[in-house]
Parts: sequence; structure tokens; C-alpha cells
Amino acid sequence: MALSLTAFRGALGFLTRVPAGHDEAAWDAYRQAPVAMVPVGYLVGVLCALPVVLGSLLALPAPVVGFGYLLAVYLVTGINHLDGVADCGDAAVVHGSSADRREVLKDTTTGVGALAAVGLVFVGLSLGGVALAGLPLAIAVAVVVASEVGAKAGMVLLAGLGDAAHEGFGSALMADAGRGTTASGIALATPVVLLGVPTPDWQPVAAVALAALGAGILVALAALAWADDRLGGVTGDVFGATNEIARVAGLHVGVIAWTLS
Repeated sequence: MALSLTAFRGALGFLTRVPAGHDEAAWDAYRQAPVAMVPVGYLVGVLCALPVVLGSLLALPAPVVGFGYLLAVYLVTGINHLDGVADCGDAAVVHGSSADRREVLKDTTTGVGALAAVGLVFVGLSLGGVALAGLPLAIAVAVVVASEVGAKAGMVLLAGLGDAAHEGFGSALMADAGRGTTASGIALATPVVLLGVPTPDWQPVAAVALAALGAGILVALAALAWADDRLGGVTGDVFGATNEIARVAGLHVGVIAWTLS
């Protein structure tokens, strides 16, 4: 599937708060090539790593670094995907059919499931950011960038392998996608393991990057299975929730990989 600068601009405009524009041509190009999300992940990861770099250079306390990382994530990406976390959180605690759960996704009322899900994402990102402050700088940056790339690759996986539960944002991304889209997304994401090259520490950097990237892919596979079972297919909310949860998972798995190495 062709990846153009217009598709990249469309993905950048819809996935971040970077003023890349939201014109119809960019949206159409992005919709036809959802693999454009992966390059956006590299850029977002670098931007979100800046507080970690600054914290290391200034020897800032770990809680300050953690809060700075949390702020950077949502200053760069906005909070649109958190809506997916909230809606899926409410749907997850509903007893009933797939249709009942899909109705909850559309409900504007915020329930306990939504509050719990969003709260866990915030806590997970904050504590992960605190943990980053205790890592060597190259390792910390690799974890941040790979977590973001893994989250975007996870959404590409949903686009390529998922079936839409209904018409909407999710179905638009899946309409022209297929298994080739998933393969292309993983291929574009894999070079994140080369972040440490050609430094002497490239092997541990590669290991933690691979762990963080793999966590995002596994979260997407779990989200796909959950959506098929509980919602009757993938929705736009599932895309958003996958992005947020995959980022948290990548962050913590990367930290754990370094700790156990």
C-alpha cells in the first residue's frame, strides 16, 4: 500500500495536535494508507522523549520527569484517544449482547468503567515516566519512542486484520486495508530497534526497543480478540483505546526488559 506525504500529513493531523491540517485530501490519503500512522509514531515518540532528555540533563527528580512525560504525551497527541479508553471501559463492564455494548460506546454518560479505565492509563503513564528517570538516557529514549511506534503499529494491525462493527472512523480505516497493511506497518515499525546504532550500547537499546514494540503488537491482538467477542467487531473507540493502552504496556515492558537484563 502506497505511503505518501499527504497520507503522513493526514495521519499527523488526525493523531496529534501538530497543525498539519485536516483537509479532505489528507484524510482520504490517510484513510487509504493507514500505515502512515507508524511514521507519525516515530515523530510523536521523539517529541514525548524531550522531557526525559531534559530531566536527565538537569538531574530533575523522578516525579517531575514522570509528570513532564505525561504532559508531553497529551500536549502532543491531545485527548481524543482517551475517549476511546473511556467508552471501551464502560462497554467492558456491561452485561448483555454485543449490540448492548455498542450502544454504551455511543452513550455520552461517563460511567465507573470509563473513570477506572482512564485513571489506570494516567497512573500507568505517570509511573512509567517516573521509572524512565532511573534509566540510562539512551535506554529511556528508546523505550519512549518504541512504545509510541508500537502503539501506532498496533492500530495498523487493527486496520489490516479487523472487521468493522459498524460504519464510522474505524470502518473508514479498515475499508481499503488488508493483511498487506499489517505487514507494511510491522515492517515500518521494526527499524525502531536500531535506535542505538552505532553507539556501543546498541544491543541493550535494541532489546528494550524490541520489547516495547512487541508489547504494543500484543495489546492490539488482545484488543482485536476482545472487540470481536464483545462488540462484534472493531470500532473507532477500539482504535483509540488500543493506542493508549499499547503505549502504557510498551513503556512498562520496556522498563522491565531493562531491569531484567
